[in-house]
Amino acid sequence: MTHLDVELKRLKEEKLEMFDLVILQLNKAKSSFLQMDKALAREVNFNEKRVNALELKIDKDCENIFALFNPVAIDLRFVLAVLKINSNLERIGDIADGIARYVAQTETPFDPELLKVTRLEEMWNTAIEMLSDVRLAFEADNAKMSREVFKKDDVLDEINSNANDVIETYIKSHPDKISQALHIVSSIRKLERTGDQTKNIAEEIIFFLEAKVLKHLSEKAKSE
Repeated sequence: MTHLDVELKRLKEEKLEMFDLVILQLNKAKSSFLQMDKALAREVNFNEKRVNALELKIDKDCENIFALFNPVAIDLRFVLAVLKINSNLERIGDIADGIARYVAQTETPFDPELLKVTRLEEMWNTAIEMLSDVRLAFEADNAKMSREVFKKDDVLDEINSNANDVIETYIKSHPDKISQALHIVSSIRKLERTGDQTKNIAEEIIFFLEAKVLKHLSEKAKSE
């Protein structure tokens, strides 16, 4: 194993560590939101610093590999992909942090009826499942697994597109819950962006493995 191979292996391990941390952040943010657990929400807010610190370290490690080893071909694509995935994961970490902050701003648990009609828990589960899937795809160097993510994002898009009408109907019959409804719709928007960031990660995995750029293709073409 060359020195470059050792550094690439270490970089992949660091990236998997960041995947695990961000997935954990999403799971904790979900639990804090659905259970109105303010202590858990504060834990998510505190651990955002760990996500940011790991992002900076991985960026620096990528820069060092470029400077010291001048990687080419698939090794170059891998380091470029890691740089972009790094940014996507940091943004997902920001989303988890932002949703957890809503918990601190809400005095009473969210209305179960509101959670049900907005399908928020289903959206949480799908977003976490998508990110877990691309994590496995990255670890296994599996482009096919990455492509499956594009199909799952349809659930997030559907819930997001229906959110305004659902929230409007709910507010008309629950005018005392406007603040809660606004936090819910904001969370839906953030989770939809989580799906977008996860799809970007899937695209980078496919780029690194197959040297294919999917950025401007249709969702159907990306999944084929």
